[in-house]
Amino acid sequence: MAAKSRSNVITITRVYDAPLQSVWAAWTIPEEVAQWWGPRGFTLTTHSRDLRTGGHWHYTMHGPDGTDYENTTQYLEVVPMQRMVYDHGGHKDRPPLFRVTALFTERNGRTQLDMSMAFATPDVATEMRGFIKKAGGEATWDRLAEYLGKRLNGVEQFFITRTFDAPIEQIYEMWIDPGHLAQWMPPKGATMRYLRAEPRVGGTSFYAMTMANGLVMHGRVSYLVLEKPSRIVYTQQFCDEQEQVITAPFFADWPQTIMTTVELVSEAADLTRVNLRWEPLDATSAAIAEFAKQRGGMTMGWTGSFDKLEAMIR
Repeated sequence: MAAKSRSNVITITRVYDAPLQSVWAAWTIPEEVAQWWGPRGFTLTTHSRDLRTGGHWHYTMHGPDGTDYENTTQYLEVVPMQRMVYDHGGHKDRPPLFRVTALFTERNGRTQLDMSMAFATPDVATEMRGFIKKAGGEATWDRLAEYLGKRLNGVEQFFITRTFDAPIEQIYEMWIDPGHLAQWMPPKGATMRYLRAEPRVGGTSFYAMTMANGLVMHGRVSYLVLEKPSRIVYTQQFCDEQEQVITAPFFADWPQTIMTTVELVSEAADLTRVNLRWEPLDATSAAIAEFAKQRGGMTMGWTGSFDKLEAMIR
């Protein structure tokens, strides 16, 4: 969601592994919308909804701290399975904050969502970018991907997306080169060093991560797909010092193997969107339940890492 030009419009693009009809249903059926709408930790109550041109949607967002946020969305245009234009953020005498245009396009069985949010001025748009980032508002669209994966395929996944002001080739190298990766991947206060690095298909890397409290954790990465500069797939496992797979040291139940899929999309010559997906492999039901429970923490962790990556490429 980054942009170098001074514009009053914020744009978002997402591609979902779901047919158009399923994505449209997730947006338009109140029971489905309630499963994903809003930042992580928020819940939703719909009071009334008239999804048509000239209609409205009156709902309350319930924050994790117990604060309620009432909203009334006014629909200016609704073209089923294609387009939705609405004013967002208003309620009663409170004027809307911005106008949204959402376009839905089916692409080879997947669905592309293109959204634009138009504000009164570029200054307001800049202020709202910061607010949305701080509030975790972009996680709404990651939650939609997680909901669709669960509803359609019965799998629990974690998604996070970020756009960086850098060409796609640079972001790919920052992800693959162990020297770069060790600088931005660790959580705040932690350090990381590679004991072995083989970033090639079929290769493995073995690393040690020292946390802020002094705890040392080891991990192994096995590379499955390296399609420069657009796709990286690898598995991760916690290990002991002898590289034997162990249970994660911070949870009683946690998947022993997690598959990471990183898709890089060039939005412009020097603008790259990173789409990251985590999926447990061969995990127990208790481990999968813990994985789903900890999505908020995963968002915080990856956001911290992405902040460090962003600082490195400035």
